[in-house]
Amino acid sequence: MELRYLLTFRTVARLLSVTQAAAVLHYAQSSVSDHIHALEDEFGVKLFDRLGKRLVLTQSGHRLLDYADHMIRLTEEARLAIPGGEEPAGTLVLSAPETLCSYRLPLVLQRFRQHFPQVQLSFRPNVCTHLRQMVTAGDVDVAFLLETPVEDPHLIIEPLVVEPLVVVVSPEHRLAHLEHVYPADMAGEAFLATVPGCSYRVLFERALAEGHAQPAMILEFHSIEVIKQCVMSGMGVAVLPAIDVAAEAQSGRIAVLAWAGPELQVVTQMVRHKDKWLSPALQAFLMITRDVLIGSQTKS
Repeated sequence: MELRYLLTFRTVARLLSVTQAAAVLHYAQSSVSDHIHALEDEFGVKLFDRLGKRLVLTQSGHRLLDYADHMIRLTEEARLAIPGGEEPAGTLVLSAPETLCSYRLPLVLQRFRQHFPQVQLSFRPNVCTHLRQMVTAGDVDVAFLLETPVEDPHLIIEPLVVEPLVVVVSPEHRLAHLEHVYPADMAGEAFLATVPGCSYRVLFERALAEGHAQPAMILEFHSIEVIKQCVMSGMGVAVLPAIDVAAEAQSGRIAVLAWAGPELQVVTQMVRHKDKWLSPALQAFLMITRDVLIGSQTKS
């Protein structure tokens, strides 16, 4: 069993798409399929089922995913523990969008500081539309995207967590108590949107177009927190990552609609330049990030 097969399997398991995994890993789709088939032949089980157009993990696939995470993590720890005598040090420059700064990265940063206090972290929040350019230009060492899976020949892009998106309104909104909400139901509503180019805005606008639904207006905001406050005040409809509105939905301040339109989800992705030297500090940060974020999805 080759480690690269496990890396391929884990990527497919995260994205539930051979096509997207091939793009992320810079493999041909046939190579990704070959890696999966090799693992299935070795263990004598099916790792994925195809239900219509959907790829889902089998029970054996879920079990192997736990072991794959563990084996990949041990390999990374071994590489870090035998660095030729050089300890992680220096400065790492990081950047991420608001949602990840608030809900995904605090535990990563806390864990990293706990294990490697001698490494200085410089954090620069930014919007997803700028982050890849920042990595390409060498302005940051690592960036985190919250987008549909992307590929770039100059970058190494690792999918970490699949992030469901939800369509939200105020609890008093006319759509809040419908058993099913379709894109056509959005006609005439005010759409409280993130900046142009934001992947979940693009996904929602595409769904509305397919349902021939025209919003009454689009109000653009640069802050997720402002959008949430506007939703709660009854100003309109928004689509946001589920982690952004979990607390408000649980407390009843925001209503999550029973969305019956196209699936809405993005992926938390870790990005670095393909030619960037993997310093001990950078290796350590990548290892901690994978351990925390991939581990959080495995537990959930």
